Amino acid sequence: MDLLNKNSYHYDLPPELIAQTPIEPRDSSRLLVYDKKTGKIEHKIFHDIIDYLTEKDVLVINNTRVLPARLFGYKDTGAKIEILLQKRIDLKNWECIARPTKRLKEGDKVTFSQHLSCIIKEKGDYGLVKVCFDYDGTFEHRLSEVGTVPLPPYIKEKLKDSERYQTVYSKIEGSSAAPTAGLHFTPELLQRIKDKGVQIVEVLLHVGLGTFRPVKEDNILKHEMHSEFIEMSEQNADILNKAKKNGKRIIAVGTTSVRVLETSCNENGLFVPMKTNTNIFIYPSYKFKAVDALITNFHLPESTLIMLVSAFIGRDETIKVYEEAVKQKYRFFSFGDACFFK
Repeated sequence: MDLLNKNSYHYDLPPELIAQTPIEPRDSSRLLVYDKKTGKIEHKIFHDIIDYLTEKDVLVINNTRVLPARLFGYKDTGAKIEILLQKRIDLKNWECIARPTKRLKEGDKVTFSQHLSCIIKEKGDYGLVKVCFDYDGTFEHRLSEVGTVPLPPYIKEKLKDSERYQTVYSKIEGSSAAPTAGLHFTPELLQRIKDKGVQIVEVLLHVGLGTFRPVKEDNILKHEMHSEFIEMSEQNADILNKAKKNGKRIIAVGTTSVRVLETSCNENGLFVPMKTNTNIFIYPSYKFKAVDALITNFHLPESTLIMLVSAFIGRDETIKVYEEAVKQKYRFFSFGDACFFK
């Protein structure tokens, strides 16, 4: 088994298991619990997660909020162009994904409304473009007028309530996609978890659309990870360092929280405050410094996210878990069910 070959991370998924709509209430989704030490699998409901948590745990959540990052506009020729915000460079300049890029060249203007337009500054691979926006007032206000929340390409159903693609603890706008493991939590469940003595720590990673970009190279080391903005505050680094010193278990909610934790944890196992961009790529042979347990959704075959899970519990174990989930007809991907790897 070549763990550097993307085919090692393939599993067969019937299309009907790809969740198209969120389940209500949020915490009534299913939960597959996998014990790394024993290999035991349990089938639960997400609100049962509280039974696996104690006052010796720290739950780390990503408080990013999804921008209305999908824009539809027109060139002066009348050609329709879709722009997906990927990452902010500065006040007016963004890295985006444009469709169809064949209709665009550097210098083209795309108009979204009488108050918002952009100029294509640079074209790259995979539809990536750098653009400079021109707007009246504030960018955020103009974006809220014409932008829509971008759902992943495998979701074909229209979302009735855009808040269902936000976590209940989302705060800081900047993501192009939701940190979907957090979609299962309700305010009531979070309060019960706090009441049980579990510490909850908020970190930040603005999720880019690169999270959906497939691994095209057979050798996964040739895959280029897009960078994403992260923040670990001094206060939270102190809380996590104290927790580690006291032997507490650090549980990441989602792969985005994993990337913040592993980026901000140094070789001595200490968390360091930072505001930076990370392009950390976690795949088997990676040695985790920060994360002890993981709550996450079921990820796409051959994706960097299933590679991260494989690094955490083992590649063979991951495929075993996923095949069991398929057999039990779990719901997959963003609006699907959850796993807890403990």
